[in-house]
Amino acid sequence: MSKRNFLVSLFLIIGMLIRPGSFAQIPLSKDATLSMITIGPYDPELWSSWGHSVIRVYDPNQGINWLYDYGRFSFDQKNFYWNYALGKTYYSIGKSERYDAYVNMWQRQNRTVTEQVMDFTQAEVQAAFNALEKNNLPENREYLYNYVHDNCATRLIDLIDQTLPGKVTFDDTFMLEGATARDLMDVGLEFQPWGDLLIDMLLGSQIDHPVNQREHLMMPDYVRQCLAKSTINRGGQIVPLVRQERVVFQAKPENLANGILTPFNVFVLLFFVVGFITNRNFKTLKRTKWIDYLLFSLVGMLGLICTFLWFGTEHLSKYNWNLLWAIPFHLPAIWMTRYPKYQPFLTRYFRFTGVLYALTLLFWVVLPQPLHQSLVPFVLLLTLRAFYISYDLSRFG
Repeated sequence: MSKRNFLVSLFLIIGMLIRPGSFAQIPLSKDATLSMITIGPYDPELWSSWGHSVIRVYDPNQGINWLYDYGRFSFDQKNFYWNYALGKTYYSIGKSERYDAYVNMWQRQNRTVTEQVMDFTQAEVQAAFNALEKNNLPENREYLYNYVHDNCATRLIDLIDQTLPGKVTFDDTFMLEGATARDLMDVGLEFQPWGDLLIDMLLGSQIDHPVNQREHLMMPDYVRQCLAKSTINRGGQIVPLVRQERVVFQAKPENLANGILTPFNVFVLLFFVVGFITNRNFKTLKRTKWIDYLLFSLVGMLGLICTFLWFGTEHLSKYNWNLLWAIPFHLPAIWMTRYPKYQPFLTRYFRFTGVLYALTLLFWVVLPQPLHQSLVPFVLLLTLRAFYISYDLSRFG
């Protein structure tokens, strides 16, 4: 057989062996390690406010220094924006062979990087590596992302469970007693006040139950804390899960501040501006209608969005108590005030709205869902304006 025919035959055999869904396994050496890497938060980006988790496979003998993470997504994905709106966002695993480049990027962003080397045997490192490589095949990469139950951090725990089924006892001393998923999200949003407000408005009371240990692990740093004290049962001998923990890079202290344009400050200013205008309206008996069109149209549109998120999507947006003030019916109602024949009905509608808002403010702190405190002055101005609209319409009823 000629050399050319031999090579052709060899490639044909390899092609038959490596079918779709399979991959060529790379044997790792005895010096190979698997690490969990936790990257600290990056405040300039809302989606990076809670940090990130990646997996490192290192084998100096094979020249492997690869990173895997489950936080990849593409705007070019088919129907990405529509799926995102529906809460059906597909993320994927990704692999990078540029470990040093990523560490340099995290350093430039001033993010603390912590590496935890797992106390895995050679066989266990190989099994985890094979699972990652298989998961990275094009047909296996994507998964339905959920920011509480299935994300880049929880997938690390899944890999450990898969590699050491029933052998790992995950620590729970890091847990915050009585904390909800909303509480955990708030921890990373100290310097993202508008993002915090947006999340509190759009996510419903589904995230307001006390979270268990597994749900705590939605956050990368809680995964790090959990792994640090977790153990492996090796035939009755209890050993630490983490062989070594080291800080690859320690973030430098920063003087972060939110500035003056926080939601609370903006809404307080708006309350006084609208209050001043309303006072003038009472004196002149002329309603500044454009303010009402703007305010109640925006609130009505927000109510429609919350309603859509509740009934039409897979987001954790059901049972959203913000609909007590973000009422979708405001959108048509405020524009119907232009027509005299609807004024008797709308007089009662806006009087009822004012009473509902007053009761919402009265029972604000005891509602099943904690409404964002910065909204108090905003709902106050809506209350004031709703009563004034009712009063103004009643003069012509």
